[in-house]
Amino acid sequence: MKRLFGTDGMRGVAGQFPLEYSSIYVLGKALTSILKKEGYSPRILIGRDTRESGTWIEKALFQGILDSKGEPTSAGIIPTSAISFLTLKYSFSAGIVISASHNPYQDNGIKIFSANGIKISDAMEKKLEKAILSSKETIQEQDTTISPDHSLSQDYIEFLVSRFSPGPFSCKKKVILDSSNGSSSSFAAKIFSKLGIEVIPIHDIPDGKNINANCGSLYPQNLAKKVLETGADLGVAYDGDADRALWINEKGILLNGDHTLYILAGYMQKQGSLKSNTIVATIMSNIGLERSLHKMGLKLFRAPVGDRYVLEQMLKIKSNLGGEQSGHTILLDECPTGDGILTSIKILEAMTVENSSLSELLENYQVFPQTLKNVKVARKENFSQFPEIINIIEKVKGQLGDSGRINVRYSGTEPMARVMIEGQVQTEIGEYAQQIADVITKHLT
Repeated sequence: MKRLFGTDGMRGVAGQFPLEYSSIYVLGKALTSILKKEGYSPRILIGRDTRESGTWIEKALFQGILDSKGEPTSAGIIPTSAISFLTLKYSFSAGIVISASHNPYQDNGIKIFSANGIKISDAMEKKLEKAILSSKETIQEQDTTISPDHSLSQDYIEFLVSRFSPGPFSCKKKVILDSSNGSSSSFAAKIFSKLGIEVIPIHDIPDGKNINANCGSLYPQNLAKKVLETGADLGVAYDGDADRALWINEKGILLNGDHTLYILAGYMQKQGSLKSNTIVATIMSNIGLERSLHKMGLKLFRAPVGDRYVLEQMLKIKSNLGGEQSGHTILLDECPTGDGILTSIKILEAMTVENSSLSELLENYQVFPQTLKNVKVARKENFSQFPEIINIIEKVKGQLGDSGRINVRYSGTEPMARVMIEGQVQTEIGEYAQQIADVITKHLT
């Protein structure tokens, strides 16, 4: 059966299958029916990011849920993690987020959370895929009036404000917040201002089409420039649905999720709040993180790419800190999914309690040179079917030896093969990555 769901929900061009009105209607209807069969009263919470297509996609979901005798509730425009948090807090039977994260506005997507606030299982995704693929219904859009429950947004804001615990220390920081014209636009600056932090917001005026447009976590250059111009202590770059965050330190240098895990692991270890000596990351995390954690007496476990797989492993080994290099960070004691704003709060807390700048918190962290080459592919076939691809990968592994690391995989959300190599010399690993990319291009484009 064709897979419609990737590692982060269902994503594609809004208005085209499977993100056209009829398929989304069927999804809402099928989800409601499945929840009923599993013994739930089908109360479903829905939130969205700022894309213009989000309004009609929400209508399609509402119509499908209502026609299947479910009870949909809208939280309006809100970060992804808020739906996870609110679904769990108010015992909704499921939560839906309408977002394509860091993709351009023409795209959209659907992520679904279970009653536990975590992403639904592969088995449920397959049931929903079957319903969509087998449906022959053509549904006309109805004039559905949707009134968001704004008290839910306020609950989420109050929750985040309560997560800031600097103790007796005063947080006199200046922070630049780049909301990527996305879900955090109406939340981040408001929350940080409540914490007494001087905030300079940028890219926080969404118009339905400017989400992720030369801003946010994909385009941090403007943020870096602003940090240096204003003498800010920290720059934060969110993606479109605010479930991840990247940083610009006081020197204008971009930092990623590996840096986040290192800082928070050290801080939580000192505070006595780290529940396991193992931090969960992914196969993409820099070998420098692994070695730096080792010096602190901590271990790194590598899960497959995708925050759902990070969470699965965290639950298995009872770890309360994990994340991805891309900026998803899971603070499991607070929320069962990545939350960019929450992570920002905890980074500022660490800076305040340690009385240190971001660069000072990373003085003992060593990054190994890393290169990532994306190769657009026409199809995602098993690499083992192509001896030439396997041979070049094995050859590069031999050349790297113990001084580097290689990972070649397909993207879970895009038609891409990703070649990641770490080593001691940047030019050398760049050449290796290009060699592998050329062979993949030869066979799969």
